[in-house]
Formats: sequence, C-alpha cells, structure tokens
Amino acid sequence: MKSLLTFFLLTCCTLATRAQGSTTFDKDLHDFGNVVEGTMATYEFKFKNTGTAPVVIANVQASCGCTTPDWTKTPVLPGKTGIIKAMYSSAGRPGVFTKTVTVTSNATEGSKVLTIKGTVLTKDEMRPKLTPAELARSPRLVIDRTTHDFGKMEAGQQPTARFTVRNTGKTPLQLGALTSGCYCVNYKTTPAPIFPGESAVVELLYTQKQLGQVTDAAVISSNDLNGDTKLTLKANIVNTLAPQSMMKESGMVVPFK
Repeated sequence: MKSLLTFFLLTCCTLATRAQGSTTFDKDLHDFGNVVEGTMATYEFKFKNTGTAPVVIANVQASCGCTTPDWTKTPVLPGKTGIIKAMYSSAGRPGVFTKTVTVTSNATEGSKVLTIKGTVLTKDEMRPKLTPAELARSPRLVIDRTTHDFGKMEAGQQPTARFTVRNTGKTPLQLGALTSGCYCVNYKTTPAPIFPGESAVVELLYTQKQLGQVTDAAVISSNDLNGDTKLTLKANIVNTLAPQSMMKESGMVVPFK
C-alpha cells in the first residue's frame, strides 16, 4: 500500500513538472505594404496557448525606439488566446523598414521573434498609386479651428489647448506625429482612431518658456491623404501672474499709521 502511494505521488509530481504553456502564433511576420508617412502602422499578432499550463508574457522588446509594443498582461490559460501588438511610427521615416519585437515568456519556446515590415511613402508619392475609388475612401480630417491663443500665461506653465477633430471620410482616421519647430507642443494623451462620422477632442500641451509675445506653428500628421493639418499657437508669456504690490509699482514709501 505504501509503495502504491509513493508511486502515485511520484507520478503526480512528474506530470506537474512537465506541465508548461506553449505559444502558437497565427504568423510571425506581417507586411503592411505601403504606409502613408505620419501614420502609426499597427498590427496585432495573435497566439493560442496550446500547452497545459498558463502562459505569462514577461516582456516584449522592440528592436528600435520607433516601434512600440503592447501585449496581453494577464496569464493566458491553456486553449485561450492572447495578442502581441506592434506599433511603428512612420513620421519622418520614408522608405523601406523591417523591425522586430522579441517576446519573452514562460512558454516552452522561451522567446519568440516577430517581424513587421513595409514601405513608408509620402502623401505625394501615395496619391498616384491609388485609384479614384481608393482616394474617395480616405479618411478626412476636419478641425474646428487652426489657431489657439492662450492669452497671458506664466513661464513654466503647461496649458492645454483643446481642438475638436471630426472625420468626414469613409475610413478610420488615425492621427500621427505632432511636430513643431520649437519642440514645445505635444499630445496630452495618444489619440485613438476616429471613426467615420465621429468627432474627438484632441488635447495639446504647450511648454513654451520664452518670455514675451510668442507664436508657434505645429503640424498634425494623419492618414488623411489630402494633407497634414497646420495649427498656430499664441501666448503672452510673463515671469509671474501674481499681482505686484502698490508699493513696488509706485516706488513710494508708505508710512505706518
């Protein structure tokens, strides 16, 4: 009886030791084809846990800073599916690209390399390659205004300008890179895709510290083939907005009573 119990325990331990997850991907390479410069080329690699234990993705490392990864953060149970998302920023990067993301997990594979590739074309290059029907399906960015005046602001502040963007086109609108000559304009949060007929509020942070009346131009790129959107931000930047005392302003000595 004791021998039988020992055998049973050893068998259970052996099976438990052998239990391990396994990631089976639909594919490990995605070709975007032609990508409009300024857009964020995004693809989700899907995998299924074909093993016998939960799979935990420990890390996903991109081969360059131009590629941003994301992944399923919770354990993927046997028989269930997860994703590895690769996002390539094409702004200012015309030409052919090939990038990888390396997935590290507790699966039997240990690590897995996924690849994305494509060709980034400027909008001028892209237009002749598209048929009139394809051009008609392009998203269309319409913004409520192209100028924002912050008025008087204190140096060191980071005020927010809110613009309403509407997509009057026929496919989802994806906002891309935001560029400015002063490097002082940034998105407050990464914009989500705007679907046809819908609107969204886009918030821009302004970090200009130069004193006096300033005017800065910014450009929002997108997958709208009609062109990029140019904005103008203005402000009157002062050292402080705190009211000065009457004594300082007048320069007079006020006697105590």
